[in-house]
Amino acid sequence: MFTGIVSDIGTIESLDQRGDLRVKIQCGYDMDSVDMGASIACSGVCLTVVDKGQGWFAVDVSGETLSCTADGQFTAGRRLNLERALKVGDELGGHIVTGHVDGVGEVVSCQPVGDSHEVIVRVSKELAPFVAAKGSITVDGVSLTVNAVSDKDTGTEFTLNIIPHTAQVTTLGELAPGRAVNLEIDILARYLARMEKVRSLA
Repeated sequence: MFTGIVSDIGTIESLDQRGDLRVKIQCGYDMDSVDMGASIACSGVCLTVVDKGQGWFAVDVSGETLSCTADGQFTAGRRLNLERALKVGDELGGHIVTGHVDGVGEVVSCQPVGDSHEVIVRVSKELAPFVAAKGSITVDGVSLTVNAVSDKDTGTEFTLNIIPHTAQVTTLGELAPGRAVNLEIDILARYLARMEKVRSLA
């Protein structure tokens, strides 16, 4: 379980295809405090630490995970938003995040508005019902608030406001049109949709 509050930015140092994809990630964490088998969200993807050393850890990424995440996510030199798993008693500063990617969105535009940036992301028709204005969404592992939603012939788009602090401490400052991003919908929206589906069958 995570909160969508990024605590470090890691960089993919190397990749090794060995059945699953072994990914070595440089980071600023004190790895003495990270147990083997611990969960770390990597740009919104919950992955398990399978090896570690001073200033780095490694994870195995399955083919299933690769098929569900943004293209180019796991390439050498790519920067990743990192978050360690939530502990009992930690502050819930964002919203409840599971680290399971629900789909991939595409950045349509990224324009400066004052000191911030307005980012518009297009989502699939499958995810569209779960995105609501003033609701929460996780983009590449970052907990954000949806400013507005627009249903168009070309698909559903939602608008985000990326403040300077968020751009500085996450990879969202690198967003540009055409970039694919990992999306996780609000867990409450997921359960509400399931409840409505079951109710309609009754």
